[in-house]
Amino acid sequence: MAVTKRRQTTLVAYAFALPFVAIFAVFMVFPLVTSLLASFTDLTNRDITNPLAVNAVGLEQYRSLFSNPQFIRAMLNTLYFVAVGIPLTMIVALALAVALNSGITRFRTAFRVGYYAPVVTSVVAVAVVWKFILRPEGLLNTVLGWVGISGPDWLQDTAWAMPAMILMAVWRNMGTLMIIFLAGLQTVPQEILEAAEVDGASSRQRFFRVTLPMLRPTLLLGAVLLSVGYLQFFEEPFVMTQGGPLDSTLSIGYFTYKQFGFGDYGLASAASYVLFVVIALLSIVQFRAFRSKD
Repeated sequence: MAVTKRRQTTLVAYAFALPFVAIFAVFMVFPLVTSLLASFTDLTNRDITNPLAVNAVGLEQYRSLFSNPQFIRAMLNTLYFVAVGIPLTMIVALALAVALNSGITRFRTAFRVGYYAPVVTSVVAVAVVWKFILRPEGLLNTVLGWVGISGPDWLQDTAWAMPAMILMAVWRNMGTLMIIFLAGLQTVPQEILEAAEVDGASSRQRFFRVTLPMLRPTLLLGAVLLSVGYLQFFEEPFVMTQGGPLDSTLSIGYFTYKQFGFGDYGLASAASYVLFVVIALLSIVQFRAFRSKD
């Protein structure tokens, strides 16, 4: 009797889980598997109506990618965006979190809401606003003009277009990390900080030798979240520069989107999986860098 009842409970559990599993399989597993298989074929938009015409080409699509100067430029641009954007965003967010945790007592809630507001704003709306700010006669150059600096045409200058996007990304994403870091700072035991102060440690020593090491898991979470988002950055160049000028803001995500637009689905799928591998490798590096030293 007990075995029969357990079996019935198991069947009921499977029945409740079946709708989710079916939806997940149709809308997640199936597209992932088919896109992976497509990356080893010459699939184009002409083959949609005649799938049997698709030929397996092995690693040819991947070889084509890494011999494509535009894709190499997209990879370098993306790595530049990540290498500069992630540390800068984390530093700014951590500084804000420390200020809100210890230095700012009045209107703390208002500051939290203000810094977090860009996160919940549509990235397309943010990009459009920043596009106007970064125009030659925009707000940023107007402010620089007040101190005698003649600002460039930020989005049309190959040297400044990517730094301008990084600046916007930092402004938009620091709110998320600020909240995460603030939560992490509030879990640091005050007894340990007080003991370090009694032992003669300065505030700087307490921060770098006590607080920061205890924030390793929080820093890891922030770094991984930023990496996944920054490596896939697409909306900013799509709205603001269309990958220009001269491909200086072309990202892997935007390159992949363009290949889908051209109907070269096999090459686009291969680019997507190259990006997946890069995200996975960077995450592994971050887990090793921020793992506990114990």
